[in-house]
Amino acid sequence: MSKPRVAVVFGGRNSEHAVSLMGAGSVLDAIDRTKYEVIPIGIAQDGRWVLATGSQRFAIEAGELPVVDTSGAALALPADGGSLVAYDPGSIPVELGSVDVVFPVMHGPFAEDGTIQGLLEMAGVRYVGSGVLASAVGMDKAYMKTVMAAAGLPVGRYVVVRDRDWRLDRDRVLKEAEELGWPVFVKPARAGSSQGISKAHDRASLEAAVEAAREHDPKVLIEAAIVGREIECAVLESLDDDPPAASRPGEVQVEGGQAFFDFEAKYYPDQMSLTVPADIPAEVAEELRAMAVRAFETLECEGLARVDFFYTAEGELIFNEINTMPGFTSLSVAPQLWAASGLDYPALVDRLVRLALRRSPGLR
Repeated sequence: MSKPRVAVVFGGRNSEHAVSLMGAGSVLDAIDRTKYEVIPIGIAQDGRWVLATGSQRFAIEAGELPVVDTSGAALALPADGGSLVAYDPGSIPVELGSVDVVFPVMHGPFAEDGTIQGLLEMAGVRYVGSGVLASAVGMDKAYMKTVMAAAGLPVGRYVVVRDRDWRLDRDRVLKEAEELGWPVFVKPARAGSSQGISKAHDRASLEAAVEAAREHDPKVLIEAAIVGREIECAVLESLDDDPPAASRPGEVQVEGGQAFFDFEAKYYPDQMSLTVPADIPAEVAEELRAMAVRAFETLECEGLARVDFFYTAEGELIFNEINTMPGFTSLSVAPQLWAASGLDYPALVDRLVRLALRRSPGLR
């Protein structure tokens, strides 16, 4: 029997292009080639789909972020139940055959936000991770908080700044933000990897922070600062009818005196440390794991997710966010949490592919 064909898709048209490549490099190294036939596919920053070649770079080298190498054959979008067609210049199109599963190691807008999931749904192709709705709500931090609050999870105070609000009613927006108290954190509503995030201490720095966030997304979130430890928990769908499983919680700490968990802290060496299990009371850890599973089920997530909380000195757990396709290098937080919980990185990759293979295309 032929091996299932897994297309590992990476890149994309957003500021998290390089992050996606770093995760895809880890997946391509870890996936079991004796069980699966693997096709690496890059989406360039201009939207072209290409078959990755041996010259594709996946890691940061000499401080330079990786990008999709467009020298490979161009690909038609998945169609006809997942078949791919390659187009080399001056040659006849080549049918590459059907794809059984797409593993979209992609983050941010036009990727993790339900966009590629919708394309794959229309093509009738199975894929790793959450569906369109969970992906879209999980990506939009404003709607995410609304949904989680409705599910009874405690969330911090925040103000949503939409494009029209900022252009036509800026004074009102600034006044509402000031009522949150100083300092505040300002972030794009639909971006990840901590890009475009600033800490503001007064009105002047707040305006500058909003403008910086708007370079990534016209919709911006202003959040009241929460004094607490950042505790994270990974959640994984069950292969049977059991409830989703939660990892051991871990505590993220930023090194070098940085103000918050920014892009450099996440992806450059020696900028972040993760302690697993987090040094918190056993009953708090169990409550946090239950809350993480509740967040996963509230969005009807599939595959995996990482759920982030603040743990305050008063013993309160506050939901921060959920990532439906978290950073996925072998050294990223979610894979490390699972490794510390008994599931190493190659086994995690295999589990996600198996979950996708058993899923029926279409409504579920």
